[in-house]
Amino acid sequence: MNKFNERLRDLRTENAMSRAELAEKLNVSVRLIAYWEGGQRECDFDTLLNIAETFSVSVDFLLGRTDY
Repeated sequence: MNKFNERLRDLRTENAMSRAELAEKLNVSVRLIAYWEGGQRECDFDTLLNIAETFSVSVDFLLGRTDY
């Protein structure tokens, strides 16, 4: 099961980052971050890689395939 929305929200809050800050860092809209966190949309591959790099986690972790 894809846990991307939960992992993204958790990582963002654990790093004390607002949706606006993350949106600026990823060059996307705040609304798009909210859609991702709400499980209403999925991000593209390049953005997924940027999110993993931003939070120093693996893509597998973001997708819920691993717990580390």
